[in-house]
Amino acid sequence: MAQKLSKIDRIIAKYQADKSALIQMLLEIQRENRWLPKPAVVRLSQRLGIPINQIYHIATFYKAFSLTPQGRHSISVCLGTACHVRGAPRLLDRVTDALHIGPGETSTDMKFTLSTVNCLGCCALGPVIVVDGEYYGNPSLKEIERVIASCD
Repeated sequence: MAQKLSKIDRIIAKYQADKSALIQMLLEIQRENRWLPKPAVVRLSQRLGIPINQIYHIATFYKAFSLTPQGRHSISVCLGTACHVRGAPRLLDRVTDALHIGPGETSTDMKFTLSTVNCLGCCALGPVIVVDGEYYGNPSLKEIERVIASCD
């Protein structure tokens, strides 16, 4: 725990404990941990003199932040209108079957986190999944299994 808090202290020092850089600090903590652990939020609150509820308000307002542990690999399924009419619900079923987790869940081995999104901006490829930033248009079950297996 002390090692993690020293990383938090280094991030705070990098921004010279400037309260106006709170979001940047939260982003770095999120990048480091894949989520915002409570001890990190408490440390920020103490060191910056910002009420903890204000930090949680920001952390829950922006979708970029997570207050729960996230898997090493992020998988998103688009459920926007174009993807929906092209079979996104069936694609989501194939992904949940392959991962054995539902939307908003993280696998017990902390390898995958599955989410749904309203639009990825690539409607012509739909239905679409994104795995660690890589887009896959209308993937078959075999392709989904191949992509999942290729994740370390």
